[in-house]
Amino acid sequence: MSSSMSQPSAFDLEKRISAIPLDRFRNFCIVAHVDHGKSTLSDRLLELTGTIAPGQNKQILDKLDVERERGITVKAQTCSMIYNYKGEDYLLHLVDTPGHVDFRAEVSRSYASCGGALLLVDASQGVQAQTVANFYLAFAQGLQLVPVINKVDLPSADPPRALEQMQNTFELEPEKAVLVSAKTGLNVESILPTVIEQIPAPVGDLQRPLRMLLVDSWYSTYKGVILLVRIFDGQIKAGDQIVSFATGLKYFVGEVGIMYPDQTPQTSLRAGQVGYIYFNPGMKRSQEAKVGDTYTSAGSETVVEPLPGFEEPKSMVFVAAFPVDQGDYAHLEDSINQVTLNDRSVTVQKESSEALGGGWRLGFLGTLHCSVFEDRLRQEHGASIIITPPTVPFKVVWNNGKEDIIKNPAAFPDKDQMLDRVAELQEPYVITTIALPEEYLGKVIELCEGNRGEQKELQFFTAAQVILKYEMPMAQLVDDFFGKLKGMTKGYASLDYEEAAYRKSNIVKLQLLVNGAPVDAVARVIHASQAERLGRQWVTKFKEHVSRQMFEVVIQAAIGRRIIARETIKPFRKDVLAKLHATDVSRRRKLLEAQKEGRKKLRAVGNITIDHKAFQNFLAK
Repeated sequence: MSSSMSQPSAFDLEKRISAIPLDRFRNFCIVAHVDHGKSTLSDRLLELTGTIAPGQNKQILDKLDVERERGITVKAQTCSMIYNYKGEDYLLHLVDTPGHVDFRAEVSRSYASCGGALLLVDASQGVQAQTVANFYLAFAQGLQLVPVINKVDLPSADPPRALEQMQNTFELEPEKAVLVSAKTGLNVESILPTVIEQIPAPVGDLQRPLRMLLVDSWYSTYKGVILLVRIFDGQIKAGDQIVSFATGLKYFVGEVGIMYPDQTPQTSLRAGQVGYIYFNPGMKRSQEAKVGDTYTSAGSETVVEPLPGFEEPKSMVFVAAFPVDQGDYAHLEDSINQVTLNDRSVTVQKESSEALGGGWRLGFLGTLHCSVFEDRLRQEHGASIIITPPTVPFKVVWNNGKEDIIKNPAAFPDKDQMLDRVAELQEPYVITTIALPEEYLGKVIELCEGNRGEQKELQFFTAAQVILKYEMPMAQLVDDFFGKLKGMTKGYASLDYEEAAYRKSNIVKLQLLVNGAPVDAVARVIHASQAERLGRQWVTKFKEHVSRQMFEVVIQAAIGRRIIARETIKPFRKDVLAKLHATDVSRRRKLLEAQKEGRKKLRAVGNITIDHKAFQNFLAK
């Protein structure tokens, strides 16, 4: 990590930590909207406490390539620090959380291991949608919030406005706020004393039997699954036997330690600390590590109360993924399994398509999550894949009262079943919160109404900033709604959403037919009002990518048996009239008729094979 001078040896570190009592522990996380400077601030705090040497590589806690390349945090990362305040050592534990709405589950998990949070706001952007969402999450869990205004060194910064917004929206006193610039390091040193004074110490009891919460886990090829845990009562050391409440499985602890900033072994972890553990023999399947599970020492299961867990994040967006070349199927399967080892919120099911061969249906938390996953497959494993446009699950209520949630358009009930067996079809709705400057209000309302949204609330939280609440179908949201919103507002609007309920809806399945045969890979379930527009788009786009044949090719978009759009690709043909001069018109007609008959025969036996390239180009954005 750094030179041995600034990095204390593991033994010294252990000695310093064991001398710190529980009331001098502080666990806190940093929450903010995307790109308000969380990871940079974490770097400064780590440098300040001597955990890393100054001037090293940036964003120490963003460990994935995707995170560094896009400048976003995808996985919550943790680190312990020792800080000397008024002559006494304090053990601080910091969690850097993702800011994007898709990774909300990561944020709520981080809250469970913390006693307080730094609510970071960019001085030039002010309060944005995600800031509001994170504030309410933290408030619901009773965390102590410390307002921090970041990026005060920017020429466009307006700290008084940000402070006023914080006071109006969250009722946080401006006097308590710390104004910093994480990039230049200005005034960062005043954050930690504020944390120590304002955030309470964790509660715990060393004498009681072990009780610990599993906060996160990741997979290591050599050690098996490594768990990140927060210890509430008791202590844990290598060689202890512990048992899980969720699975009832027992394990022997192989090593315990803290993240400082990398894994640093310790002899024991005690109440109030957050650290990592792995087992010996190792935990082989990451499915056994259920996030939110409680562990205790074997034999104490009856006396220890399990902690309330977390709700598992539900997949909201589904895509089908196919290898470009079926020969790569096994390689791609391995790659997908490896990426899902460290990202358990992805659901995987096998699927096959007549047009594209074998593949998978993958479920994600949101569209950003999906594109990050795709990037990781391409970067870390060099996989080449075809991905269909995202779809959302929908619900079928049958006449006998049974309900099914259908994730794959292929399983959508066909027209004949609809009439006699289906009572109603429902699609998922979400409540979106959009924070935006007031000058774009008209355009954004137009966009939301155009996407079948229903306005729930409109409030001005400052003279120039508006918060809009809309209830809209999830299907509209995954169809690049965020991209359109950003484009319309020059990137100033911010979006946050949470699930609402399923609602009855007029949804239909749109299919693409080539010479009467459906192309299953392309089918989509959409709202009836969009069918014609999308059908026309499909046939014109598909026509560009299918090569001409010796016979006529008819491309149609259909709902059930009703054809809503059609394009025809004319066949190649020989010029049969070339040898004729000024002859009788009936002779011409006879030759053309004979040619037409031949074409009919060819069309009856001719089978169209559609090239993979055509699908790739058609499905590309």
